[in-house]
Amino acid sequence: MITEPRVLIDATAVPADRGGVGRYVDCLVAALGADGATPMVVCQPRDAELYAELAPHADVLPARERLVTRTARLTWEQTRLPWLLRRARVDVLHCPHYTMPLAGQVATVVTLHDATFFTDPRVHSPVKARFFRAWTRTSLRRAEVCVVPSESTARELRRAAGADAARAGVEGLHVVHHGVDPDCFHPPSPPEVAALRRRLSLGSSPYVAFLGALEPRKNVPALIRGFGRASQSLAGRSDPPALVLAGQPGWDRQVERELQAVPHRVRVIRAGYLPLAELSGFLGGATVVAYPSLGEGFGLPVLEAMAAGGAVLTTRRLAIPEVGGDAVAYCGIHAEDIAAGLVALFHDPARRAELSSAAQRRAKDFSWAASAARHREAYHRAAMVRQRSRQVR
Repeated sequence: MITEPRVLIDATAVPADRGGVGRYVDCLVAALGADGATPMVVCQPRDAELYAELAPHADVLPARERLVTRTARLTWEQTRLPWLLRRARVDVLHCPHYTMPLAGQVATVVTLHDATFFTDPRVHSPVKARFFRAWTRTSLRRAEVCVVPSESTARELRRAAGADAARAGVEGLHVVHHGVDPDCFHPPSPPEVAALRRRLSLGSSPYVAFLGALEPRKNVPALIRGFGRASQSLAGRSDPPALVLAGQPGWDRQVERELQAVPHRVRVIRAGYLPLAELSGFLGGATVVAYPSLGEGFGLPVLEAMAAGGAVLTTRRLAIPEVGGDAVAYCGIHAEDIAAGLVALFHDPARRAELSSAAQRRAKDFSWAASAARHREAYHRAAMVRQRSRQVR
């Protein structure tokens, strides 16, 4: 029996601008190193120094090619990665973003982040939805273990993708919550908030913060309309609020159309991508953090806002209540529901303070150390499944 499998984590799918998947991989690698594990990490050449710093005892292997397109990365995954696995004598490969090499001869763990490609495909581009549905089914069928970030995602995959049937004879879905890094996400200091305000030219205005990709699944068009309605109710204030949208553009034009329709008296700021070091100031400095998503496999921005002490307004869709519990405020997904939730929180500073305190307490229940320990269990389980299958042969 393998007591400590030799694990390689494929980080080549991590984009340069660290969104949710990037933070998942980065924080997992660092937490595995802190837990005493010594995984190998194959990554884009640009990330070699980063992973060497995050996990000093890990063996970091930069890919020889710059894998700048999805096609190039998938080609590398199916051709070069199996060769690397043999050369490095790997026992377990962790593929952290749906796909896996079909010709790999080692135990494989695949992370499936959500099931919305099956349950709500309209919120994804048609090509992306088809691609990830196909790879989800393939990974469910072929990987020894599939990691999912929430019980909600596990239920949805069983219901919509037939996960239990697909995984007959192997170990099935392994639920592992994400964590939050308190060094990056914490109640901000006054200088951190002030720096963020200067960067966005906010002055002393209160603001509603949104963090995430500006795409249909995040429900940003409804948030913009809802904020516009809320602004009418808050028009009598001496300090009218702004809505600040932080994140990369999505795949369609809905957000742009809504922004063009915003009345001149309503202030909406496109902040673009904000560096990791500025996010605590952004989230913790907001009057309200609004995240009215149509569905999340976990909801990492909600957890990060909670750790920063934000008063969060979000929805009860899919996994979000599993993360937020009673430490966030909930609303419906429509503009009028969002507007009502925003107005209620703006008029109730005591409720915002209560949510902030509760959110900070609850966020401490989600750690990358615990996530790393659960991932190590998945690696051991995958190695044992592979070993049993070889013995049967």
